[in-house]
Amino acid sequence: MGTPRQTQIPPLELPRYGAERLSGIRCLATQLKIEPPNEAALTAMAIQRLDSLVMITLSGAGFERRGGGATGYVKHAYLAHLVPHPEANWTVSPPTDLDDLAAQDFLDLVENLEAEFEREYVAQQVDRDHDQVLIVGLMTDERKSQRFQDGLVELTRLVETAGGTVVETLTQKRSRPHPQTVVGEGKVQEIALAAQTVGANLIAFDRDLHPAQVRNLETQIGIRVVDRTEVILDIFAQRAQSRAGKLQVELAQLEYMLPRLIGRGQAMSRLGGGIGTRGPGETKLETERRGIQRRISRLQQEVNQLQAHRSRLRQRRQHREVPSIAIVGYTNAGKSTLLNTLTNAEVYTADQLFATLDPTTRRLIIQDAVTQEPRSILLTDTVGFIHELPPSLVDAFRATLEEVTEADALLHLVDLSHPAWQNQIRSVMKILSEMPITPGPALVAFNKIDQVDGDTLALAQEEFPQAVFLSASDRLGLETLRRRLAQLVDYAFSSWG
Repeated sequence: MGTPRQTQIPPLELPRYGAERLSGIRCLATQLKIEPPNEAALTAMAIQRLDSLVMITLSGAGFERRGGGATGYVKHAYLAHLVPHPEANWTVSPPTDLDDLAAQDFLDLVENLEAEFEREYVAQQVDRDHDQVLIVGLMTDERKSQRFQDGLVELTRLVETAGGTVVETLTQKRSRPHPQTVVGEGKVQEIALAAQTVGANLIAFDRDLHPAQVRNLETQIGIRVVDRTEVILDIFAQRAQSRAGKLQVELAQLEYMLPRLIGRGQAMSRLGGGIGTRGPGETKLETERRGIQRRISRLQQEVNQLQAHRSRLRQRRQHREVPSIAIVGYTNAGKSTLLNTLTNAEVYTADQLFATLDPTTRRLIIQDAVTQEPRSILLTDTVGFIHELPPSLVDAFRATLEEVTEADALLHLVDLSHPAWQNQIRSVMKILSEMPITPGPALVAFNKIDQVDGDTLALAQEEFPQAVFLSASDRLGLETLRRRLAQLVDYAFSSWG
């Protein structure tokens, strides 16, 4: 009883649900006005993938009912159903007599439609090994327009780095997020319809979601929903190479998942593969909470042991009085490329976010700033920072980030070719300011100057007159950098002494 929108069945509860199949349900509805079914009814039909929707209209005349109320005879009926067409989601027949409608062979109609959907689906989806991702961005009052756009671009890069393909991006502007579904009810319907139209099998939001919001969205849309943190965790799970990195990733994933275990219901099948489901030492979500908490405690102990081990290594370095410099910066700023260029290291590099996770330390010979004698320093490539780094990752990667706080000085590398380079500097400085131990003095170096115009270069030189400008890939400005690193080490040791 009610309109197709009011009586909508959650996609996960439909008899069958698939991109090339109809749901197996035919819907019969009535309305008082003699007009075709409205947009809301047709959208509900599309989201539920109904076999067909028959809308019966009343004539408005008929027997008088005691107490009044709507009466009438059946005037006409409209037959609506989905069509596998790139420019139209459905078709609606002209007003049809009931006799003609009764003569319709619905089984034949449905079988033909499904055969068309199957052909269209196979033609559309060539590669199903990758997640087909629909990105949803919400712009609220506290987000500036440029920051919002930069965030969407960054989420697109994150999804691509995780191995997904972004097929569409939807945005909404609201004063604040909806408490149940982040976006409004109408937008949820639009997302569900868009996901169906473009063949998306994953929805990624540009913000962190509460467990209840994920459950509500998955129930209404019918496909998996992840937030920004889950995409980042998935990248970390793929990139971690060392035992330390894998331990820390698993710890971060478990701490993130623990509050999200209650009531996942259908979504417990999320371990099937794809973004948000991978991880070294993967622990099944169906495991009891106590078991997962025990695992977290054990991982925490191992991470603490790693910290102690790294601390002993650092003490050994300090006794040798070898200065150490940590290369910090926003992800994809070119830290690994710079380390490789300066020290002939072979650290994995790629034009991706978080290409390297495990800290790598290499020795570099420079000329002492005072005596001009050759001098050894240690350069450490650290994990890339990102705007609003998930708290679970900051905690789990303490051992990695300690390389930053324990270094004698920092080399803050900035990707000058990125349109949001100023925001990226602020994000890195914010994370550094929240470290438990204040890091040492920092030298700012702008990378990728071969990819920027003169105006951007002039602006950076004006804002940061003491900075170094270089291109690690083209080996530009490296001699200046070595000289400034020698001065930085001299300054750090003199101020420390």
